[in-house]
Amino acid sequence: AFSGATIAQEQSTLSSATWETLKCAGEPAERHESCFVKVNDKFYLLGGRKIKLVNIFDPATKTWTDGAKPPLEMHHFQAVAYQNKIYVICAMTGRYPAETPLKNILIYDTTKDKWETGDEIPESRRRGSAGIIVNKDEAIIVAGIVEGHNGNHVNWVDSYNFKTGKWKVLANAPRARDHSSAAMKDGKIYCAGGRNTSAATNQTFTLTIPEVDVYDIKKKKWSTLATNLPTVRAGTSTAFVGNQLLVIGGESGTSAVALDVVEAYDVKTKTWSKLNPLNTGRHGTQAIVYKNAVYIAAGSGNRGGKPELSSIERLEFSK
Repeated sequence: AFSGATIAQEQSTLSSATWETLKCAGEPAERHESCFVKVNDKFYLLGGRKIKLVNIFDPATKTWTDGAKPPLEMHHFQAVAYQNKIYVICAMTGRYPAETPLKNILIYDTTKDKWETGDEIPESRRRGSAGIIVNKDEAIIVAGIVEGHNGNHVNWVDSYNFKTGKWKVLANAPRARDHSSAAMKDGKIYCAGGRNTSAATNQTFTLTIPEVDVYDIKKKKWSTLATNLPTVRAGTSTAFVGNQLLVIGGESGTSAVALDVVEAYDVKTKTWSKLNPLNTGRHGTQAIVYKNAVYIAAGSGNRGGKPELSSIERLEFSK
């Protein structure tokens, strides 16, 4: 969107933008610890606690419709799209706090409105609440947690080849984190937000991580940004708008209400800025960038699991 714009123009356009809660035809299921992902010109809201239908949003008409029911409960994952299919890799199932990682990748075919069971995940690398991005024909999976919310958070990094089904172990991240999402820009993966969830020691929300870790895919090396995330939180949604890494919403040990904070890191100037807040604070969902706007839907309005939300907000950053 900013191919011909200067960095100053880009920052100005974002900083002046405000979130709009959309009025839609139809309504999705209330859900959190779910995913929100774009395939072609439609957005797909799926997963979350309990088994709920896929909800499909058409941004052109602001209309919600329903898709197929998933084969099982899946939550705590960052879904990715590849060739008209949505991949659920390293999700959890079951109830708090002893959720278990899924054995297999699950795939939703958007053209057929049908669920498929994908490849088995190596037993020693199964976890949930990981950050995931797509690079060419591979998904790269970063960090996560093995034992539900009880503990055993990991700094593992893996790749999964969509074409060959091959799973590969990559260099560990500098630190373990869960309840975080990943975003990619110019061959680098940015991991901002997250925590080391430990319900077993009554530290479910408090062990948040301020550092932002960056993986250079080509060099196969990790680094850490010189400046930390200003508002430290987990359950965030992340996305790139031009050179700006947006970190949206989240939850923390210091606020009972989900956070409405939106902060942006400029990868060129290496500085943080604060953007206008969400209308409704939320955590446990994903953000979509589409046609000069950022969209976010569902999530939880308070720290923890209630109330689950169904609203959708849009931030138009240029016209």
